[in-house]
Amino acid sequence: MKINVRQIVVAGVLGAIAIVLGVTQIGFIPVPNLSGSATIMHIPAIIGAVLEGPVVGILAGAIFGIFSMLNDTSGLFTNPVVSVLPRILIGLTSWYVYKALEKRNSDVAAAAAGVVGTLTNTVFVVGALIAFGLLPVEAVPTIIPQALVEVVIAAIVTVLVARGVKLVRSGSTTASESKDGTY
Repeated sequence: MKINVRQIVVAGVLGAIAIVLGVTQIGFIPVPNLSGSATIMHIPAIIGAVLEGPVVGILAGAIFGIFSMLNDTSGLFTNPVVSVLPRILIGLTSWYVYKALEKRNSDVAAAAAGVVGTLTNTVFVVGALIAFGLLPVEAVPTIIPQALVEVVIAAIVTVLVARGVKLVRSGSTTASESKDGTY
């Protein structure tokens, strides 16, 4: 797979957005569970995959994963199998789902990519935490509210951003000016 300059830039920008969401704490939504918050930091990887393909989604996800590993204060994300690998997989799974559904309905495809990308993050991170003995299996039911919030937000945001970017790229967003100066 070849990657062009635009894809490199988009991956970098989306990775930077994930980092800003983490540093500013904007990417964390309070929920009543063990972790205390749901995250939207995985959404840039999903959007990258939907808009630019799997390599961009993988790169944006890798940036998110490396950031979470380097900024871990809990001791749960120091292992790259927990922090980086699941985030890399977000871009891959999101892209496959989007591509499989895109010809039928691009909004449904984007929403499904948001759902699958989010579940990829949640299932693989939680699964790795359990596999490494860092999280008891009994904690899983408390994570479900967080996962549901993340799934809904990712589905909605992915559809809105994908639709908006495609609209801008199509060039049909310009309003013509009328003779009286209004649009």
